[in-house]
Amino acid sequence: MYSEKRALLLDMNSTFMFGEDRFSENEDYSIYYKKIGGKLSDQNVNQIIKGVLEYLGERYPDEKYREKFPTVEEAIKNVVNTELSVIETKNLIRTFSYHEHGYVLAEYVKALFKLKQRFKLAVVIDIWAPKDRWLKTFEKLNIKDLFSASSFSSDHGLVKPSPKPFELVVEKLGLPKEQCLVIGDSVRRDLGGAELAGIDCVLVGGARDTAALGAYSDLLEFCKKISTNK
Repeated sequence: MYSEKRALLLDMNSTFMFGEDRFSENEDYSIYYKKIGGKLSDQNVNQIIKGVLEYLGERYPDEKYREKFPTVEEAIKNVVNTELSVIETKNLIRTFSYHEHGYVLAEYVKALFKLKQRFKLAVVIDIWAPKDRWLKTFEKLNIKDLFSASSFSSDHGLVKPSPKPFELVVEKLGLPKEQCLVIGDSVRRDLGGAELAGIDCVLVGGARDTAALGAYSDLLEFCKKISTNK
């Protein structure tokens, strides 16, 4: 079924990174913020981060923002009434990214290396904070160089299911769409964006839809399927 595919366009969250988006009503964001030298009060920090989360969360499903999604810095400016210093704004962005960031299990690192033996790999990632923290994680796990192309929504404001981030990555890969395959856990964002871009999609993580080329419990099962059907 995948014999003609030469590249995989991977989603990240809940596809090969997990434990992301540690945002909740009871989360104390000031703990990390103070660790990095922030000077605002605990109450103020928690109010700002919650406000940013609400501001971006309202816009994420809105079609109007699909190709001009605001940055965390823009969200901070919209929810804070007083002017913040550059340093405090950076501390708040770092705090937000710390809670948005997840972890990659060792077995998923191995799976990525295995998939790289057969395919070009690329990532199409929706994150709200700047990508620096994620790139450091990729470097630490030695997986950064596995990806021949990437799209981080916080770079350009293009969020799935817009077809544009998929098209950008395909263009960087220099392959026809027919030779590419999107892998993600969201019917709406991954499958929906892939369909709009004219690219086949496989769903993982329990998501299922008749429009998908296939569905697997996780990326590990897909990797095993590929390995046994060379």
